[in-house]
This record gives sequence, structure tokens and C-alpha cells, in this order.
Amino acid sequence: MRTLTRPLTVVGIRGHRRVELFRAAAVAGGLGEPAFVDWRDVCAGDFDLAPGSAVRLESPGEDPEVDRLLRGADRPAEHGEIVGLAAWYEGFLAAARRVEQRASGPVLNPVDELAVMFDKRRCHALLRRHGVPVPDGFAADGYDGVRSAGWPRVFVKPAHGSSASGVVALALHKGRVSAHTSAALDGGRLFNELRVHHYTDERQVAAIVDRLGADGLHVERWMPKASHGGRVFDLRVVVIAGRASHVVARTSRSPLTNLHLGNARGDLAAIRAAMGPRHWAAALETCERAAACFPGSLHAGVDLLVSPGFDVHAVAEVNAFGDLLPGLLVDGRDTYAAEVAAL
Repeated sequence: MRTLTRPLTVVGIRGHRRVELFRAAAVAGGLGEPAFVDWRDVCAGDFDLAPGSAVRLESPGEDPEVDRLLRGADRPAEHGEIVGLAAWYEGFLAAARRVEQRASGPVLNPVDELAVMFDKRRCHALLRRHGVPVPDGFAADGYDGVRSAGWPRVFVKPAHGSSASGVVALALHKGRVSAHTSAALDGGRLFNELRVHHYTDERQVAAIVDRLGADGLHVERWMPKASHGGRVFDLRVVVIAGRASHVVARTSRSPLTNLHLGNARGDLAAIRAAMGPRHWAAALETCERAAACFPGSLHAGVDLLVSPGFDVHAVAEVNAFGDLLPGLLVDGRDTYAAEVAAL
């Protein structure tokens, strides 16, 4: 096994649990205490990297000032406010390239690959070119564009969104509209809330989608999800150094399965048994092929949709920072310890 002998630097948000969990794993794994660079300093251009250091870029989320700086805005967003997603994307890539340009050692999640993962349209196109199954999809910039496709059930996603922020599960039938989303308009501004709303007023739905459409939309044909124990589920599969490592079944009574929306981890052993060895192996192999489209990235979190019969699956998203699965151990290691071991 190769051993990382060079220094290690983490770029992230000071004190965030992502940074602390990886730091603890690095120390426990014998890599020593990583150096740390705050995204605030990267945005200001006031940072240094140790010569030859391997660099891990962590999520710049959950810091309102970093969010403001990346968007180039004159005020911080209010808590939960969905605003300036396209500007955030450009600012994030610019900041990450600033790090990459100063790095004399390897960057463990190359910026060119982050650029694709954080654009759902580009990510799906790349996966499709490599033969990885994905739902049918198209780009749109508002509600009229979504409706014009004539698809009765779709997921409408901000092109540069994350954590289900602004995602709308939309069903259209005989002039009736049904939409599930954690987004809500308040005083003309759009907010992401920690609960799923159900809208049936088309004007409300159109207003939400149009607001999101200003920053670009990725629209996917709705693939029915498998269920277990009376709840639908999908899988978050963390692929580390090319191998499917840690898996969580995300279960829900609504179309949105993200765990922070009040959903729950499912009984993975029971779901795996229900899928059977052949379908389970095929599902993990697909996740590994999806991650292989990003060969420079040490890890990726792949969201996998599974059909009700367990015989069809498709990749919904590939997440650059999809490895935060607290308490999930495989062979005694959490995701961060597994990543350290891979180094």
C-alpha cells in the first residue's frame, strides 16, 4: 500500500464538524495534524499552503460570510434563503482555483471535477456519455419550460443547488398540479425550510420555479422509488478510491428523501436482502462507474434511485461533499477514516 508522506492541508470552515471529523481521522490514522486554511482567507486571497502539501477541499457551506463572499453580494443571505446560486457557483470555483493554483502538491478533489459535480446538467451529460444510467432530463429556465416538455411527473432541481434546497417534485395530471418541496416564498424571497410543503396552487408553484429558474434548472423525469417498510427510499453510496464503501438508505413518506428533512435511515441489511445479491452488486457497480467519471477525486457521494422492482436503477446525483455520514462504520471505520486509509 502506498503511504501519504507529504503534509496535508484542509480548506474548510473553522470548527465545522466536517473539518473536525477529518482532522481526528487523520491524526488517528497516523497522518498527523493537518494544516488548516479557512475559506474566508481564501476568498480574501490571504493564505499560504505548505510546500508539497496534499490539499483537501471541504464544503464551504454553513458560513453566512463565506456564502456572501462567494456570491459577491453586499449582504449575507438570511437563514435558509435561496439566493444567487449561479453567482455562488462561479465564486466557489474561482476560490477553489485560487487554492489549486497555489498548491504544489495534489488536490484531492480537482476543481475541474468539482465544476461538473456542482452543475447537475453537466454532471448528467458526463455520466450519460460514459454509459452510467441516469434519468432522462433537460435544462430549463422557468416554469413554462418545465411544462412544455409534457412530462407528467418531474423533479425540478436548481442546477447548482445542494441538500435538496429548492428541489420541486412536480406532478401534472388533467390540469391539476401537485408539488412537494422544502422551498417557500416569503415576502417575495425564497427560503429553504426543514420540512416539506405540498402545493396544489399552480400560481404558487410557478412562482417558486420561476424564482429558481433565474439561476438555471435541471429537470429530470420522475423515476418511481422502491419502498421498504411503507417508506420510499434511495441510496447514498460513498465511493472512496474507486470502491463503494459506506451506504445509507434514506427513507421518506414524501418524494424527497434527504435526511435533514425529517427523514430516517432505513434498515440497510433488510433492504439489501430484499434487493438480492445480483441487484445489490449491480447497484454498487453503477455507483463505482459514476465515481470513475471523476478520477482525480478521492471520494464522491453517489445518490442512487432504485425502482420498485429493484431491477432498474439510475444515478440521480454525484456529490463532491457527500461523505458526511456520522456514526456509520464499515469494518470499524467511518467515511473519514476510510479516506485516510485510502491515502
